[in-house]
Amino acid sequence: MAQANHVQTDIPRSPNAKSRVGMEAKPVDSHSVARRLQSELMSLMTSGDAGISAFPEGDNIFNWVGTIKGSVGTVYEGLNYKLSLKFPTDYPFKAPMVRFETPCFHPNVDQYGNICLDILKDKWSAVYNVRTILLSIQSLLGEPNNDSPLNGYAAALWPNQEEYKVVLQKKFRETESGGVSS
Repeated sequence: MAQANHVQTDIPRSPNAKSRVGMEAKPVDSHSVARRLQSELMSLMTSGDAGISAFPEGDNIFNWVGTIKGSVGTVYEGLNYKLSLKFPTDYPFKAPMVRFETPCFHPNVDQYGNICLDILKDKWSAVYNVRTILLSIQSLLGEPNNDSPLNGYAAALWPNQEEYKVVLQKKFRETESGGVSS
């Protein structure tokens, strides 16, 4: 007697389990993103990295305010910058939107605070986190990519560090005093 081949199609599951049909197309749920961001906040707070910090803005874990202090030995030494970080609901699979809130005179920063940094664009990876983003931006301040400037004037001045620092300090003072800088 020939027996028919029988393929079991039932997947054993607990009585409380939800159906997995269609879950592959579903984006990351916001609760897991919030947990990841809370974990990153704790990690950042305990990292001990000098000159960087960030915290959620109010009760919204998806909007953060960061600060970066210019590194010692650079023309940005002693200057403090405020940034905004806005995390998408599919973070860390997509990069956050990061921009300077404090006007920043820099070859890779435009007049609106947008930053030209590869890890925030096409080189983004889910292994990056808030700490690596802030450290990368802090590093960028002292080592701009003049091959990809958003501010041509700053890029042209960069080779002459003395002149660059004079213009940078002037623009930073204007910002602090509420003056208009270009």
